[in-house]
Amino acid sequence: MATDILMPALSPTMEEGKLAKWLKKEGDPIKSGDVLAEIETDKATMEVEAIDEGVLAKILIAEGTEGVAVNTPIAVIAGEGEDPASVQSGGSAKPNGAGGHPAPTPDMQAEGMADKAAPAAKTGDDAPKAPAAPAVITNKAQEPVMEEFPADTPMVTQTVREALRDAMAEEMRRDGDVFVMGEEVAEYQGAYKVTQNLLQEFGPKRVVDTPITEHGFAGIGVGAALAGLKPIVEFMTFNFAMQAIDHIINSAAKTLYMSGGQLGCPIVFRGPNGAAARVAAQHSHDYSAWYSNVPGLKVIAPYTASDAKGLLKAAIRDPNPIIFLENEILYGQSFPVPKLDDFVLPIGKAKIHRTGSDVTIVSFAIGMTYALKAAQALAEQGIEAEVIDLRTIRPMDTETVVESVKKTGRCITVEEGFPQSGVGAEIVARLMVDAFDFLDAPVLRITGKDVPMPYAANLEKLALPTVAEVVEAAKSVCYK
Repeated sequence: MATDILMPALSPTMEEGKLAKWLKKEGDPIKSGDVLAEIETDKATMEVEAIDEGVLAKILIAEGTEGVAVNTPIAVIAGEGEDPASVQSGGSAKPNGAGGHPAPTPDMQAEGMADKAAPAAKTGDDAPKAPAAPAVITNKAQEPVMEEFPADTPMVTQTVREALRDAMAEEMRRDGDVFVMGEEVAEYQGAYKVTQNLLQEFGPKRVVDTPITEHGFAGIGVGAALAGLKPIVEFMTFNFAMQAIDHIINSAAKTLYMSGGQLGCPIVFRGPNGAAARVAAQHSHDYSAWYSNVPGLKVIAPYTASDAKGLLKAAIRDPNPIIFLENEILYGQSFPVPKLDDFVLPIGKAKIHRTGSDVTIVSFAIGMTYALKAAQALAEQGIEAEVIDLRTIRPMDTETVVESVKKTGRCITVEEGFPQSGVGAEIVARLMVDAFDFLDAPVLRITGKDVPMPYAANLEKLALPTVAEVVEAAKSVCYK
């Protein structure tokens, strides 16, 4: 009997994705476990595996097709003795998985959803909504302040995921002491495919799959760093790093000081931080402000692919423990990246994405999506905003922010984290000391709402910042 291969879900909330690439072609023999294709969403890349044997009779969805709905037939496998040319999708064909659902994915297994399909939205308002998509960044900087490499530098378009992978691969080739460890980083190629192909190049001694025990493998990483190696420890989400907080704070961050400078800890803790889409409070916490409170740590939170690459390379080379905060929504977003042999950016230096004279908007990571879109909307209303991407939360580039505020006289901060003791609150405190006499209005903060992240899509949307909030805040401080 013919078998329909259905578009699988990367998570219980996924509704559609892109069929990125076919790894088999029509007429190829198929056995159980063969990888047939790769699919992508804005969060991750995943392989589609066969669970039956036969011949790939028909490919129904061409590679490169976007917006393929979950459970849509994408191919048909002819069974033993069947003529592949006569096999049709649907009808008597059985789906690739029990009960008409796609084969379970690792994410679905982890969430106890292996026997369930992704739930369909009842209405448009119920559909999962990710935070604002990144604004378009042009191939070359329009503003001189953005130019961190020669103007004639060749550029290549990459996703943030690819830029992070390349940064690790380049540093692992450069330095044999660098290695990666974490859950699913090796055989599965990374929970979000950030470590894709590293195992094949560097082998299992330098790309190490760990058990699901953050307290255990973070401790091993810290010990390895204290002994002179340079670990990159991936957390599947920084929410789970709470299991390892003692190692990060009491061991990694404090040992250099407590040893009188005799014992350093060159380690990078990296992984997704903050909200994704409908993963609820225990998977959505933004820890930027938490880690930036700790002396001994450096905290990096990039927005673009080029910043992700250049700053991760710098982090791996840094002799101090680094918290490298990524964002799940940004992984699949594409940006121009300079095509250089060794592109490294300075830690602790902000970047001005857009110059303006009326108001300064300061943000970082995915908060930049709101800031840049708001700046565009404000420009249409005659208000020119200067947009600053902090990139590094600790050490914070106060000088760039202060110089901008001296010019504009007004400031707004944007972040998805909570309002109390947030990154924006720290910026406000510094401006009160260093730029008070230049301010023509109070500094306003746009943050996530002061509640644990809801699971319901309509409530999640209300809990996150919006572009409209940034626009209204800017108009308010400009008295418009």
